[in-house]
Amino acid sequence: MTIGAKDRIDKELVRKYSKLKMDNPETTKLVDSQKMLSAMNDYAMMQRSMIEMNSKLKDLCSGVTSKSVVYLRLRFNPPKRRSV
Repeated sequence: MTIGAKDRIDKELVRKYSKLKMDNPETTKLVDSQKMLSAMNDYAMMQRSMIEMNSKLKDLCSGVTSKSVVYLRLRFNPPKRRSV
């Protein structure tokens, strides 16, 4: 699973904002860096758990679907030859 821009608008926004740099020393005083890293770690762990749960759910649903499929036996009777 890839993470990134999915459509043209997202790609353009990534291209636009990737060149911007933030250099405001005042903002580093407002946010504790350890709290920020902890919050980012929590978010990443939650995202990882969601991806794992989604994968398990897909496996479970495909298993249930495959077990509930009923195959019918089709009998093919070729046409009989006409007697001339």
